[in-house]
Amino acid sequence: MNQNMRNMEYAVRGKVVITADSITSSLKTNPSAYPFSKIIYTNIGNPHSVGQKPLTWPRQVMALVDLPDDVGVDNPNVSKLFPQDAVERAKELKSYMGGCGTGAYSHSQGIRGIREEVAEFIEKRDGGIKCNPDDLFLTNGASTGIGHILTACISGPSDGVMIPIPQYPIYSASLALLGGKQVGYYLDENKEWSASIEELERSLKEAKKNGVNVRAFVLINPGNPTGQVLSSSAISSVIKFCSKHSLILLADEVYQENVYDPNKTFISCKKAATEAGMLGKFEMVSFHSTSKGIFGECGRRGGYMELTGFDPDVQAQIYKLASSGLCSGIPGQVMTSLMVKGPKPGDVSYDSHENEKKTIFDSLKRRAVMVSEGLNSIEGFECNAAEGSMYLFPKVDMPEKAIQEAKKQGTNVDTLYSLSLLEATGICVVPAAGFGQEPGRAGFRTTFLPQEEEMKQAVELFKSHHEQFLEKYK
Repeated sequence: MNQNMRNMEYAVRGKVVITADSITSSLKTNPSAYPFSKIIYTNIGNPHSVGQKPLTWPRQVMALVDLPDDVGVDNPNVSKLFPQDAVERAKELKSYMGGCGTGAYSHSQGIRGIREEVAEFIEKRDGGIKCNPDDLFLTNGASTGIGHILTACISGPSDGVMIPIPQYPIYSASLALLGGKQVGYYLDENKEWSASIEELERSLKEAKKNGVNVRAFVLINPGNPTGQVLSSSAISSVIKFCSKHSLILLADEVYQENVYDPNKTFISCKKAATEAGMLGKFEMVSFHSTSKGIFGECGRRGGYMELTGFDPDVQAQIYKLASSGLCSGIPGQVMTSLMVKGPKPGDVSYDSHENEKKTIFDSLKRRAVMVSEGLNSIEGFECNAAEGSMYLFPKVDMPEKAIQEAKKQGTNVDTLYSLSLLEATGICVVPAAGFGQEPGRAGFRTTFLPQEEEMKQAVELFKSHHEQFLEKYK
């Protein structure tokens, strides 16, 4: 077996989640086996699994695109079941497919008409900065695109990629699988999870000293698991650092719609690079996804990546890699189209669609505040506010006896704590160690995606469990 595969870890579906799934099975056969009736899954950004309702209009269009014409868009009774703007949008998407429908492969970069819509979306988002559809690849979520670029970067065991600590585990897991080196740069928890240029230079210098050929740099904005939203100047500093050291910038921007702090605004790396006069002067790939934002359509596996500054020959090799998978899933491509191009003002579905989106966003914003304030009210917890994304990453003071018990069990205290929380309350979180953190720090990552009443209950359970944990290990 490939030993790199054995060595890779993916914390968001690791030991704690496996235990949670086992408990769920136990509760089906013995409902009184635990002091709770169900697991509250806060381990992963999977909105629909914890109660977020799908947006109506995109699902209507998706259904019509999937249906054969005679029972869908061309059926004489279609207007009795679907609004006219959904029918027209479905016809438009079907026209992009040249009569093949959703059951056929598309171009390996994705359906051309949808890539053109994504290009228009990016241009509008960034204030008119041009986007070439030929530089876009539609992908199965952001994950596939990230995998393609890391595969292209890592050519041997001495190649490495700079990733933030804490980071999202797809980067550490993918690097382990590819046999590359993880080069961590620390985000400063005391400064709202910012990263100084001094820290970036330190990390790079140390990696080079250890014989690592650093090829790329990962920036996650808004942050996962940390929830910070970076300023234009902070992004510009990273861009200059990447350009100076000839590093490919991987801009993970999947939470660009999830900004809750009224004093913060999402600024794309592409826009920041343009404002710094550096667009096209270094290599950059940006990623977006239908899984996050307001859509939360994780199961559709829709997303895109945009390449800028790449040599055409290199881009051709990335195209070849994408071609080996034939194409991304067509339903995901369609959902990406609907994410970037919704109903227009004046369309019959426009107001209801925008109201549904606002309802979801406003609730997420309330939960972000409620849970962060709730965690900070617990003695021994410190938690930065979630300016964006879907997560909180509290630091928890652990008793020395618990730390020693974890060592005795051959695990870390984060996992010991998370398993204790799970078995006492039914709340499934991810140990902070799975994301990386400063030595001596402990904690966990939680989403605030379950519905408001459930998250209110979860905050109380976090508190009662912590008191019990301290009592047990005092």
